[in-house]
Amino acid sequence: MTSALISAIKRLHISVVPQVRVYSSNVAAAATASANNLSITKKDWAFQPQYTKPREVWIENLDTVEEQKLGLFELHPLVFAAPPRIDIINQNVVWQRKIRFVSWAHTKTRAEVRGGGRKPWPQKGLGRARHGSIRSPLFRGGGIAHGPRSGKTHFFMLPFHLRLHGLTTTLSAKLAQDDLHIVKDLELPTDDPEYLNELIEKRNWGPSVLLVDDTDLAPRNIIAASDTLGHINIMPVYGLNVYSMLKHDTLVLTLSAAEKIEERLLHWLHANTLKEQQPFKLNQV
Repeated sequence: MTSALISAIKRLHISVVPQVRVYSSNVAAAATASANNLSITKKDWAFQPQYTKPREVWIENLDTVEEQKLGLFELHPLVFAAPPRIDIINQNVVWQRKIRFVSWAHTKTRAEVRGGGRKPWPQKGLGRARHGSIRSPLFRGGGIAHGPRSGKTHFFMLPFHLRLHGLTTTLSAKLAQDDLHIVKDLELPTDDPEYLNELIEKRNWGPSVLLVDDTDLAPRNIIAASDTLGHINIMPVYGLNVYSMLKHDTLVLTLSAAEKIEERLLHWLHANTLKEQQPFKLNQV
C-alpha cells in the first residue's frame, strides 16, 4: 500500500517552487536572488514577534491597470493580526462622532422670555395660588426649566490605550477581510480619472477607497485623478483613524506608510506611559 502511494506521487512530477521572500525598504539582511525570483530582504523589527508569525502580503503596483506582484511584505502580528475587538472599534467610532458634535438646541429660561413683568394677581384675597410672573415654567408660554442650551459639546477623551488598540484592531480586521492592500507608491502614469476608476474596478477594490501615504505631499497625477472622484480619498499617516478606515471599503497603504504605521504603533505598544499620564490623573485621596 505504501509503495503504491509513493509511486503514484512520483508520477505526478511535482516540482519544487522556489522560495519567495520579503521585500522591504529598510534592509536588514540582503540576499541574492535568481533572475526569476523577487528581490529578497528580511525585515528587522525593534520588537520581534514572540508567539505568532508575521503576516505576509503582496506588494502591488499602480502604474498599470492589471495587477502585478512586485514582492512580499511582512506585517507585524501585533499591529496587523490583533484579536478582533468589536467593542474597542465601537468605542473609537462613538468617540470620533461625539468629539466633533455640537448640539445647537436652545430653549429660553423665565428670564429670557417676553412679558411677565407684573404680578398676575394679588398675593392674598382671591383664593388663587401664589404667583409672581406669568412667565414661570408653570404657565403656558413661560420659560423652560432645565432645557437644552445651545453650544453644548459632547467632547470627551478616549483613553490612550483604547485609541491605540482601536487602530491595531481595525487594521487587523481589514487585513483579515482582504480589504487591505500594500502598493509600492502612489505614482500613476496619467492624471485621467477614468484610469483610476478602471484600476479600482479591475482589482475589485470596492466602491470606496482610502489611500494612505507617509507624507501629505502626494504625487500630482493621483491628486488630479482623484480630485473629481468622491469615493476616493488620500490621507497621510498622521491622520489615519478608525472612523475613516471603516467608512471606506478598501484601505490601500504605501510601502513607506505601512512601515511608519508599524514603527509608531509598536513603539507605543511597548512604551511605559505612566509618567506622561500622571499629570492627568485625578487625585481622589
